[in-house]
Amino acid sequence: MSSRELVETCLSRIADPVGEGTRTFIRVWEKQARRAAQAQDDLLRAGYASSLLAGIPVSIKDLFDVEGEVTLAGTRALDDCPPAAADAPIVKRLKAAGAVLVGRTNMTQFAFSAVGINPCFGTPGNPWDRDRIPGGSSSGAAVSVADGMAIAAIGSDTVGSIRVPAALCGVVGFKPTQGAVSREGAVPLSTTLDTVGPLARTVHDCALVHAAIAGEIQTMPKGASVSGLRLAVPTDVVLEGLDADVSQTFQRACTMMSSAGAALRELPTGVFSDIRSENLNATIQSVEALAWHRDLLARRRPDYDPNVRKRVERGAQFSAVDYVRALGRRTELMAKFDAVTAPFDALILPTVSIIAPSMDECRRDEDSIRAQLIRNPSLFNLLDRPSISIPMHRPGEPPTGLTIVGERYEDCRLLAIASAVEELFISRSPDLLWR
Repeated sequence: MSSRELVETCLSRIADPVGEGTRTFIRVWEKQARRAAQAQDDLLRAGYASSLLAGIPVSIKDLFDVEGEVTLAGTRALDDCPPAAADAPIVKRLKAAGAVLVGRTNMTQFAFSAVGINPCFGTPGNPWDRDRIPGGSSSGAAVSVADGMAIAAIGSDTVGSIRVPAALCGVVGFKPTQGAVSREGAVPLSTTLDTVGPLARTVHDCALVHAAIAGEIQTMPKGASVSGLRLAVPTDVVLEGLDADVSQTFQRACTMMSSAGAALRELPTGVFSDIRSENLNATIQSVEALAWHRDLLARRRPDYDPNVRKRVERGAQFSAVDYVRALGRRTELMAKFDAVTAPFDALILPTVSIIAPSMDECRRDEDSIRAQLIRNPSLFNLLDRPSISIPMHRPGEPPTGLTIVGERYEDCRLLAIASAVEELFISRSPDLLWR
């Protein structure tokens, strides 16, 4: 397909009156996307290609600055702010790579929930079941990819906001090591924990988009094989309370990897229990969120989702001593975890412990469902480990995600491992490419 044909396909799916486009996108850049697509086609015909992403439609989470537009972060509370004076670095890099930006995707207000509900702009339905949540906070990003409204999407991840919606919507979501991608020009939630990464249909596509926004050479990491991999299966915290669908698909995935020659070993880390019992993520995230939101909250309090407002205000419960102690413990636990996982190539675990709940369930009890969704992925924000969620379900089954965790700063190695596992899953179940 030409870029123009591909972009027109995506735009038609966004505009489909029976689809989720109006809830998935806060703003659609139709004219700009068509012009950019035509320009890329002209360049390609003349023998020029700025990158492997040239002409490919990509969506941007409504968290990142685009020159001349107000960055709303999924809320009306920022609508009186001045337009961005410049593109965020990731936006500049995507444009330089020739990607066609199709629009801003919906999200949880201020990225402060993994559920994905947005009372201001609506909530896109899960592609598997429209009455269920898409996950968040990068809700629109995941749905835009799953529904073919974009080939790839840019999201952010503080305690799971890329990987949770990826798992619930049946796509791939990659959280890199924090410093790999610039966070400049993004509305922050927690400066200690925030990361920026891609969502796409395959590991290969995620790797290409990640390379573009990280300013790296766009090549697919090679050299990994499932055979011979040393994979740790953590036994503390992350396997507790799995529902039947997640448990079944995870056990099947482990069996497939083991039969392909991977060496799986149970690993009681001890670190995960400490993170949960000491409430480290909540302490750091809430304090840093309140520091950024305090003045805005005083000025635009009624425009906050009550659930988001409650989480922001929770930061006042923690003292300066609590916050500094949490940062110190984070450093200690990162070093301890590095030593524990050194003998392994990667860790594997379910991305989330449950399948996507219904929207009604979440409206009744968002806090407890949010806690279930972020329990596993949030561990690796605190430990600053690159991690990727890939689909491990089969057609007809509820979407579930397998998380693969690599060593800090070994993002390319993790992507290569994830690609090998993905190829294994597809080879054993070719119709897995339904997504």
